Amino acid sequence: MSVDIQSPSLCIGIVGTGAMGRGIAQIAAQNGIRVQLFDALPGAAGNARETVIATLAKLAEKGKISAEQFAATSAKLEVVAALGELASAQVVVEAIVENLDVKKALFQQLEDIVAADCILATNTSSLSVTSIAAACKRPERVGGFHFFNPVPLMKIVEVIEGLLTAPWVAEALLALGRRMGHTAVRAKDTPGFIVNHAGRGFVTEALRILGEGVADFSEIDRVMRDAAGFRMGPFELMDLTGLDVSQPVMESIYHQYYEEPRYRPSALAAQRLAGGLLGRKTGRGFYSYANGTPAPLPAAVLPTAKPASVWISQAHPEWAEALREIAGKAGVAVETETMPSSAALCIVTPLGADATTPCLTQGLDPQRTLAIDCLFGFDKRRTLMSTPLTAPAMRDAAHALFAADGSAVSVIRDSAGFIAQRIVACIVNIGCDIAQQRVASPADIDRAVSLGLGYPKGPLALGDALGAMNVLIVLEAMQQFYGDPRYRPSPWLKRRALLGVSLLTEES
Repeated sequence: MSVDIQSPSLCIGIVGTGAMGRGIAQIAAQNGIRVQLFDALPGAAGNARETVIATLAKLAEKGKISAEQFAATSAKLEVVAALGELASAQVVVEAIVENLDVKKALFQQLEDIVAADCILATNTSSLSVTSIAAACKRPERVGGFHFFNPVPLMKIVEVIEGLLTAPWVAEALLALGRRMGHTAVRAKDTPGFIVNHAGRGFVTEALRILGEGVADFSEIDRVMRDAAGFRMGPFELMDLTGLDVSQPVMESIYHQYYEEPRYRPSALAAQRLAGGLLGRKTGRGFYSYANGTPAPLPAAVLPTAKPASVWISQAHPEWAEALREIAGKAGVAVETETMPSSAALCIVTPLGADATTPCLTQGLDPQRTLAIDCLFGFDKRRTLMSTPLTAPAMRDAAHALFAADGSAVSVIRDSAGFIAQRIVACIVNIGCDIAQQRVASPADIDRAVSLGLGYPKGPLALGDALGAMNVLIVLEAMQQFYGDPRYRPSPWLKRRALLGVSLLTEES
């Protein structure tokens, strides 16, 4: 049994004409597919059609589509007044409220209307496709077809195979996603699927860093943008999405995985949600907004008094050499003895550890010691980390030294893994565990995350870029320091790091 997805006469029904339904309708019609729109709310489907046509008209005005394409696409959009009018559809896509019982009831209704070989697809982002299918008489024809908002711009769709989904249904939905102009990836039915699952490391670890008082939210955002290369920081992202959306997702995935520590949410976000500090939509989140624009933050005072001399740890010789070059260009004397003089600024270069640990193991004075994050290079932002005993004068001297060439510098409190090391290691580790669980292929994981979350690279490619062994060292150091299973390395990561092969390497 199959559906001819490439047929010029293909017809899909869309039930639910909110933002997601409208977006799916638009890309389907733009790619030559006849679309039937239905919504239980009187007038909603008609309004949705008008909204999509208005969007298409703007595209035509801007020259992004021709007048002929505008007319042809508009003609593909039809409104139906009753579910029974979807009888001729070869595929029906559900995009209604995220309520399992309501979705089950809808699919049971549709089964009595559509043909035996019609595919029933759900756009659910958080509910079990298997549970929805299990309520049907023909569960094998039910699959997940998860788009992201705004659908025309987010060029990714997850095709979810429930435990009861027939292989031909997944193949047909993959082909349909590609016909609609999107990258279609295949995933097993698991909480969060690929993208929402993979996204757990970014914001939850940032909230934990904030909760530990390591740095304020704006500094964490700066580090993740400038040093780690993300388009926006985690707190900017939460403000954009809205805590009323992101916090329930964090809690849902955590509980669906039976309190898996890797996905543990933060009380900080729950408290802000309770207080109505949702983000841009309420004018105040982590940042304050005026007319949708973040209010400027006070500019930090840049110290100018550099140290007389600096001693740099040789724990990582290649990093030490780069730091010696920076210090030399700043006109600061670099001490080369085995141990520093009694007045020198001491710089350590931990990987995964805090500043205190290498300070003590190397026999240094904690009042004169700071750590610098070398894993992400020194070009865009440098992160310095003090010990609990670092003297303010030494902290400021280190800041002045590493900012002397005009580079941005963030100074944070002691933390195993700095900021970027911690967050990126968690992202990579969760991505690796998605691969380990065989939720999706390594290549599909990276494609989905890059397109769905806008990360600079997919989690597995990101781990390869930093070095899988480096990521493993960071995680093991954090796990040892905190004693928290949150940081336990995925077997996928550990084996490939030890073997020295790419994290994208599949098993035969």
